[in-house]
Amino acid sequence: GMNGSAIENFSCVIYNIFLMNCTWQAGRSAPADTQYFLYWQNSIDEEEMECELYIKDENCRNMGCIFQNVSIGIEKAYFFVNGSSKDSLIQFYDEYIDLYKI
Repeated sequence: GMNGSAIENFSCVIYNIFLMNCTWQAGRSAPADTQYFLYWQNSIDEEEMECELYIKDENCRNMGCIFQNVSIGIEKAYFFVNGSSKDSLIQFYDEYIDLYKI
């Protein structure tokens, strides 16, 4: 994918133990029509799941996700965000995060 097209400033916050809110910003060089999709895996044993409730900006781009009924294990959770655009290939972003540290 094009350099600078992956998301930036990815972060997650957990509220009330079970609710997790993750947000990001569009890559600096991502085309205006870029749409991002977040997948995550809570542990190696679990299946990868796509975000069910996206937070959208004024251009209807996915800029975050609200997860409900999150269970916080001791393993690192894996987050993967890919993007699509008519104009170019978009770099993916991935990160392992200790949920219990958030």
